[in-house]
Amino acid sequence: MRRVRAAAVGAVTVSLVLTAAACGGGSSSGGGGSNDSPKTLTYWASNQGATVEVDKKVLRPELDRFEKQTGIKVKLEVVPWSDLLNRILTATTSGQGPDVLNIGNTWSASLQATGALLPWDAKNFARIGGKDRFVDSALGSTGAQGQDPAAVPLYSMSYALYYNKKMFAAAGISKPPATWAELVADGKKLSKDGKWGLGAEGSNPSENIHHAFVFAKQHGADFFTADGKPDFTGDGVVSAVKQYVDLMAKDRIIAPGNAEYAQNQSVSDFAKGKNAMLLWQGASANLASQGMSQDAYGIAPVPVQSGTPGTGTNVNSMVAGINLAVFKNTDNLDGATKFVKFMTSDAEQKILNTAYSSIPPVRTAQSQAAFNTPANAVLKETLAASAAALPQVADESQFETAIGTAVKNLFADAAAGRPVTTASVKAELEKAQQQMPKK
Repeated sequence: MRRVRAAAVGAVTVSLVLTAAACGGGSSSGGGGSNDSPKTLTYWASNQGATVEVDKKVLRPELDRFEKQTGIKVKLEVVPWSDLLNRILTATTSGQGPDVLNIGNTWSASLQATGALLPWDAKNFARIGGKDRFVDSALGSTGAQGQDPAAVPLYSMSYALYYNKKMFAAAGISKPPATWAELVADGKKLSKDGKWGLGAEGSNPSENIHHAFVFAKQHGADFFTADGKPDFTGDGVVSAVKQYVDLMAKDRIIAPGNAEYAQNQSVSDFAKGKNAMLLWQGASANLASQGMSQDAYGIAPVPVQSGTPGTGTNVNSMVAGINLAVFKNTDNLDGATKFVKFMTSDAEQKILNTAYSSIPPVRTAQSQAAFNTPANAVLKETLAASAAALPQVADESQFETAIGTAVKNLFADAAAGRPVTTASVKAELEKAQQQMPKK
């Protein structure tokens, strides 16, 4: 998810603080979709580009193409990640929202548990060409196991390491790091003269949880037990979170100011040459929109603990991506499913995933030449071989917010010069676990 992408930063207990008016659009008669006419749909798109305006420029021509083909007009709203989850949850409780919406794929099970989304059973999949059109890794993040998916894959992404070729050459570094020890060593060589080895977005809980998850998997740890209970304070999780925050606190290859960074700020710094490395999902289009040439950077897999094959677990990305969901009580189910079919068609998959530097989750689209570039090879190989799906549990969205905020607090400690210790990391994770719904 995004961007990746993957979780919102607002609180998930929206019924306490938000009202139905926050949704905008939707039906005033209690229905879930826009009921202006059967020829109208409301679509909430997530912010995938460098700005909301970039997304509008990408999407509007395609929505106009859909209207020309079907006669159905699409009212578009691009929703920033900081608002998206709260907006969706408000819509699920109020019954007022869009007909079709983007969701971070990691939220699928949580939103599925609300009962508000259309289940994609065999009949509904048949209306868009069949379930077997989609790759298995993308389908793995569409809802809880054993249940019909709550959404359809739209964009697939994985994390990669982006590195500035000129800065690497100037520092005498001949290849990108493959392990975290190498990344730290390279980062120290690169952190000088007002520039830093690596960028981060310490106040962006969605980015924080993605990295914490990957580090935890590399430490052989999970955030939930086999029966779905939160387990945030085990030794593996604590060590993983500490290792990530220590990139600022101990290793000093991330600028302290990054503790306050929000969405896309680390990408902007990388594009401007302020940081030599960036951990991101499909960043090429974002970097191009900020004037950085593809020749200026390289793309490599995210480092692991001890190299490949090495020892330990070599997961180096979460299965990132965006899913397309339909509100079950839409007044225009036929139009909504036609829209999903359109957006997941081979032609649209090529256009949209090219625009966002993502990988099509549709098999036939993914095999097109446009997605077989050297840069995409890293992303595709990661998705196929070394990415893991975040927990598909009903409390997943709460988990993302709680852990992402815990890491945010630890980055704030690091930036302020307060010690980040095993004990302090465990204490923050314990607070996060206490925020989870009691079973």
